[in-house]
Amino acid sequence: MFESLSARLQAVTERLRGKARITEADLDVALREIRLALLEADVNFKVVKDFVTRVRARALGLEVLSGLNAGHQVVKVVHDELVATLGGERHQLQLGTKPAVVMLVGLQGSGKTTTAAKLAVRLRKEGRKPLLVAADVYRPAAVDQIVQLGDQIGVEVHSRPVGTPALEVARSGLEVARSKGADVMILDTAGRLHVDEAMMDELVRISGAVTPSDTLLVVDAMTGQEAVNVAEAFHARLPLSALVLTKMDGDARGGAALGIRSVTGLPVAFIGTGERTDGLEPFHPDRLAQRILGMGDVLSLVERVQETVDTEEAERVAQRMMEQRFTLEDFRSQLTQIKKMGPIGQVLQMIPGAGQMAGAAQQAVDDGQLKRIEAIIDSMTPSERRRPELIKASRRRRIALGSGTQPSDVNRLLKQFTEMQKMMKSLSSGRFPGMPGGGMRGIFGR
Repeated sequence: MFESLSARLQAVTERLRGKARITEADLDVALREIRLALLEADVNFKVVKDFVTRVRARALGLEVLSGLNAGHQVVKVVHDELVATLGGERHQLQLGTKPAVVMLVGLQGSGKTTTAAKLAVRLRKEGRKPLLVAADVYRPAAVDQIVQLGDQIGVEVHSRPVGTPALEVARSGLEVARSKGADVMILDTAGRLHVDEAMMDELVRISGAVTPSDTLLVVDAMTGQEAVNVAEAFHARLPLSALVLTKMDGDARGGAALGIRSVTGLPVAFIGTGERTDGLEPFHPDRLAQRILGMGDVLSLVERVQETVDTEEAERVAQRMMEQRFTLEDFRSQLTQIKKMGPIGQVLQMIPGAGQMAGAAQQAVDDGQLKRIEAIIDSMTPSERRRPELIKASRRRRIALGSGTQPSDVNRLLKQFTEMQKMMKSLSSGRFPGMPGGGMRGIFGR
C-alpha cells in the first residue's frame, strides 16, 4: 500500500544522505517534495502541514555531530517525526482480567468478522484461550461465517438462535467464557453501511453490559480519508481504545494509516494483510517508518521466520546442504517454508536496503511461478527428485506434460538447481568460485 509513498520518500532521503552539508534552500526543496508525496498518498493536509513544520524546525536547529553528516541527521529527523505521527509506541491489549472482553466495532464490510478470527489465532499463539462470540445478528450469514472460521482455526464460537437480540448474545457469551475458562472473549458486533443512531445505541448498550477491556474499531484502510471520519464518529459515542486497519495489502494510497492517529488520538493496534487467518500483525510505528524510508524491518522479519519456519526441518535441510546431499525434495520443502512467510516483495521490504528490489522481485518470483516450480517437482518420481541427472529428454517431456508446463521450464529448473548444488559444494568445502583458493567475489561478481 505504501509502495508509491515509500519510493518518493526514499528518493528524497537518498539525496539528503549524499550531502555533507545542507543549506536552508536544500531543506526547502526536500520538504516540498516530502509534502507532495504525503498529500498524494492521501494523508490529511493538517497532518502533513504539522509534520513538515516539525521536521523543518528540528532540522534547522541541528548541530552537525562528530562523525555524522548533516544529510543523515535530517533523514533521522524525518524518521523520528514519522514515528511520532504514526503513534510512537505499540498499543498493547489490556488482557489482565479473566475473561478479558475485546469488542470489535466498525462499518459493514470493514472486515470485523475476519479480524475476529485472526485475533483469535494471534492470541492463541500467545498461549491464551479465546472464545469467539457471534453478536452480528443482522447481516445475512454473519453467524455462519464466524462459525466456519472458528472451525477452520479450531476456536470455539458462541452463538444463539436467529432472532436473539445482540445484547443477549453478548451477555450469554460472557457467561460461557467464564464457565469454560476462556482467557479472552472476542465479540464480533454488527455494522452498517454508514454510521447511524440505531447501531450506535445498540453498541453503547452492549459495551455497558460486558465492559470491554479493549474496544477496537476495525477500519478499511482503502477508504482513505473517510476512515478518519468514521473513527471520529465512533469515538464520539464509544470508549474506543485502538484501531485495526484492514486491507493494508491493497493498492490504495494508504495515507489514512499515517494520519489517523494524529487526527483521532487513537493508536493503531493491528494491521490486517490478506485473507489468511494469520494475516494480522501488531502495529509497530517505528518498524513501519523504517519500511517506508527503505531502512528495512529486521525485527519483524525475525518474528515472521520464528512464527512460520519449521526449525527442525530447516536444521535438517542445512545439514544436508553441508553434507552435499541436498536434493529436489529438500528444495521443494524449502519452497513451502518460503511461501508461508508471505509474498517475496513483502519480505524484501523488511531487509535493509532491499526495499527497492521488492517490486521487481514480486513480479519475477510471484506465487504463480512458485506453484509452477512445485508442480514440476511434484511431477517427478522419487528417484528423479533424488537424482536429477536421470532426467533426459523423454522424462522432461513427461514431467512438463504432468505439470502443465513446457520442457524448457523443466530444463531451466534443473539448470538452476545444478548451479545451486555447485555453489553449496564450494561453500561447504571452504572454497569459493571465481578466486584462486576461493573467495566470495566469485559468487557476487568481481
